[in-house]
This record gives sequence, C-alpha cells and structure tokens, in this order.
Amino acid sequence: MNSNIISWQRLFGLTLVDLFKGSNFEVELEKEPSIKKQYLDVVIIRKIEGTLPLELPIGLENLVEHNLLTYKSFQESLDEWTIEELIGHYVNYRKLVSPSLNALLPPQQFQLYAVSTRYPQKLLAKEQAFVKLSEGVFDLKWGNRQIRLLVLSQIPLAQQNALWLLSDGKAQDFCYGTQHYKWRDPRQQAVLNQLYDLYRLKGAIMPYTIEDFEREYIKSHLHLLPAEERLLGVSLEERLKGVSPEERLKGLTPEEILQGLPPELIDYLSELKKH
Repeated sequence: MNSNIISWQRLFGLTLVDLFKGSNFEVELEKEPSIKKQYLDVVIIRKIEGTLPLELPIGLENLVEHNLLTYKSFQESLDEWTIEELIGHYVNYRKLVSPSLNALLPPQQFQLYAVSTRYPQKLLAKEQAFVKLSEGVFDLKWGNRQIRLLVLSQIPLAQQNALWLLSDGKAQDFCYGTQHYKWRDPRQQAVLNQLYDLYRLKGAIMPYTIEDFEREYIKSHLHLLPAEERLLGVSLEERLKGVSPEERLKGLTPEEILQGLPPELIDYLSELKKH
C-alpha cells in the first residue's frame, strides 16, 4: 500500500484519538482482528469510566460499545470491496472480543463506519439502499448490516465538524479545522504538521506557508512550556528590552543593588551618605 495512504489513515486515526481523550471511549488504531494481518483503520471502544465528549462531529451520534471505522483518503476510492472488507473485519472482530464462538456479543453492540474524503460516486450510483441523513452523512444498508457513511468533502463548515475538516482534502477547510478544533491533548496537535505536509504533497495551494503555520502553532502553545524553556536562546539584552530601570530593580535589597557596582562608585556613595 502507498506510504502516503498509510499516513493519511494513521493521522486520521490520531485525530480521533484526541477527540475521545479522557472520555468513556478508547480509540485503537490498525486493529488486527484475525490471525492473518489485516488491519482495521480505527476502532472506538466504549469504556466504563469517563464521559462522552460534549460535542461530537456530525455522524458520530450513534456510537455503541464497539465502533469499527474504515477510512479512504482522497487517494483511494470507497467502493463495494471496501464495504465487503469492513464487513469481514466486523465478523473477525466480533469473534475476537466475544467470550467464545458459542457466546458471541449481540450485533447491536457493533456499529460500522465507512469514512471517505471523496464522494463514492460508483458505490452510491448503484442500486444500493441508502438514506441521506444530512450533508455528508448517509446510512447505507448492506445485507443485514447498516453502515454509517461519512463523506468528509461534503461535511458542512462548522466548529462541531472541525475534526472532519482536517481530513476533507480541501486546503481552506484544513485551515478552518486547525483554527476551530479544540485539542484535548496539546501533544497530539503535532499531527497537524504532518497533515500539512501531506496536503502540500497532494499539490494543494495552502493559504499560508509552513513557516507561518509553525509560527502560529508555537505562538498558541508557548504558554505550555516552563519559563526557563521559553527563554532558551534569548540573550540578556533581549530579555531586558522594554523593562524600565525601576522594574529591573524591583524586589532587590540595597545590598544586592550595590553588588553590581564598581568599588570606587560604592565608596563614593558611602561618602555621600555620611554627609
């Protein structure tokens, strides 16, 4: 598989890791549901502790105990075979997490998601039973399973959907997502640098340069560093710019102030004090 495709899928999964940080769902990436290595892109598993995020992106309101996601970036098509693979992963995964093959967890505890950056024209042009719930959100009937289909390039521009917009393949929407998605774990935001590079590899015309992007990222997260780390590489002269003499001396005792003066000046001040 193309390395860029793997990167898109992994980074997409990492954004979901952040979305559910500290919640009652846990996100696992590249889950192996069978003996032969065939990886699920993302699994979102309900936990006992934690609470659901206050606002989920559109399309995720139907989460259950086990939520299996397949994701196709703009480089791949979401087609019938993708859906068949997802169903196969579901079968293997259900066996894996159930107490035994004779005591399978009920199918109601499993929700399948097919997420695609591009509109799956060929898939939805066929006589498949699907219902459009809202812009970019569909319910697709496949055999006896109902699959939630999310088309990221059609997701409305809204703060609620900022996470989806990071991966919808549009440079302007990516920038909107970077400005409006509220990261649960600031360390995860490093994903944005890699996503930015993937957009540039795609040939997308970004509204600003990577230097601008990194500068804004550092500026918005500088306060997270300890003061001593923020001042690394800053000379004493630069640190004191704009600081008045009164502010520089504030908090110092007279003895501490005199310590930095030449001996002859100290003697002179002592003589003045006597008189």
